[in-house]
Amino acid sequence: MKVWYGEGGMLKTQHCPIPEPEPGQVRIRVAACGVNRADLLQVAGHYPPPPGAPEHLGLEVSGVVEHGAGAFQAGDRVMALLAGGGYAEYVCVDAGSVLPIPNGMSFAEAAAIPEAFVTAYQCLFEVGQLKTQERVLIHAGASGVGTAAIQLAKASGAWVAVTCGTEEKAELCQSLGADEVILYRNQDFTEVFKGIDLVLDPVGGDYLNRNLKVMATDGRLVQIAMMGGRRTEIDLALLLAKRLTLRGSTLRSQSQPVKTRLVQGFWQRFGNGFAQGRIAPVLDSRYDFESAPQAHQRMSGNANSGKLVLERASESG
Repeated sequence: MKVWYGEGGMLKTQHCPIPEPEPGQVRIRVAACGVNRADLLQVAGHYPPPPGAPEHLGLEVSGVVEHGAGAFQAGDRVMALLAGGGYAEYVCVDAGSVLPIPNGMSFAEAAAIPEAFVTAYQCLFEVGQLKTQERVLIHAGASGVGTAAIQLAKASGAWVAVTCGTEEKAELCQSLGADEVILYRNQDFTEVFKGIDLVLDPVGGDYLNRNLKVMATDGRLVQIAMMGGRRTEIDLALLLAKRLTLRGSTLRSQSQPVKTRLVQGFWQRFGNGFAQGRIAPVLDSRYDFESAPQAHQRMSGNANSGKLVLERASESG
């Protein structure tokens, strides 16, 4: 089978054997796979897959079960969270990381769910301990994780503030339910937002101290990436005076039991929302499987609003 991988900062293809499922694993014939910023980092050599994961790219897929396990049988339409290997024709994954595709949902839409929404679920509820009526600030609100986090937070009764880069992205965030949105190029969020109970930040860098300024007493900051830099100084006086909590969060390196708990917990809480259309992935663009470099180029330029998806023409639908 043909796969995409990264070498020397470049996307390349190679052929690999079709994977054989281990006990408890489902083998899926891939119809679509989501594109994530982690894929770009892996191509650049900054985010290697965890031990035992495939070397080729891809953290989420949708498709049809070819070899069943757990609750899944051959022929089922499913989506799955992966530690790697989704840019391929077939994947094998523990049944605990697999979810059914709701009736009426396309493979492209389903492929845009697992990584973004389970990441948002983990950050908001497992790590961030978000409660009803709390105030949450989501940076990069028009990203895949951002658009997911807005919807999950609103569905849970939170007040949601967002930063983003363009008017179009601001309109998207508002359409998803964000209560207040600012353009970070035009306004300093520290002058607009106060009393924030939970911050989701993929930026890092000089955002750290600015986040501390807007947070309420006993507030929580969940750092999920470092697009703005990995190092900065911190004002410990703010941290101490407000009794703030700073947590880092990653999903890919979690153990399978933890991933199973997160994936199944997310679906138990929010699956009906997807089935009823109250929650849905935001698709920015759909590319054929051969156009992975173009999808990566769009994401690297921060041009996307929502998710980018690669599709196999014979499996689209």
